[in-house]
Amino acid sequence: MPDRNLQFGKFGARGIKGHEAVARQLDNLAGYIATPITAHRGLMARLHYLTRSDHARAAAREAGLTVTDRTLKAWLDGKRAPTAKNLGRIEGAYLAVRRQNVARYLLGRLNSDGRGTRVEFHPLNQSQVNRPHQRVVTYRTLNVRHWDAVVQAWADNDDDALDHAWFDDITTELGSDYGAYEFVTNIGFSA
Repeated sequence: MPDRNLQFGKFGARGIKGHEAVARQLDNLAGYIATPITAHRGLMARLHYLTRSDHARAAAREAGLTVTDRTLKAWLDGKRAPTAKNLGRIEGAYLAVRRQNVARYLLGRLNSDGRGTRVEFHPLNQSQVNRPHQRVVTYRTLNVRHWDAVVQAWADNDDDALDHAWFDDITTELGSDYGAYEFVTNIGFSA
């Protein structure tokens, strides 16, 4: 099995793991709030998103935002400001809840009623690798029809499951040189 490069970058190659590029692209498609949480507007937008319904509040608590309703109300009214630790919890809860809310929509768009989505594999950067150590890796495309495991692992923020679902289930469809796409500069697709 050609996967799991133990010394990636030893000769100067640069890139990121394929599943990390997929997670980054799914995050882009999720459409998070652009204003940073450190700005008042960004904090208020996240708090409103996490408190707009009982379901959202329960999901936020499950995601790690375990403050009292009184504290939430004080934050929303501007009477108190969250600590840096609580800002991190708010951001983490917001990302987790947003991923869960968007996952079903993205899954439907990516599976596209069995037609799937075209994925572009941009190979790793070998510009710093000496010529004798370079391998022949080209730009590839693949039509992925089954996104269920990938989107579920992304929504659960499970890095190991996402790695397994992406590399072992999707990338192997590239053929015998699939191990050359464990590290990439980018993975491109749209929903």
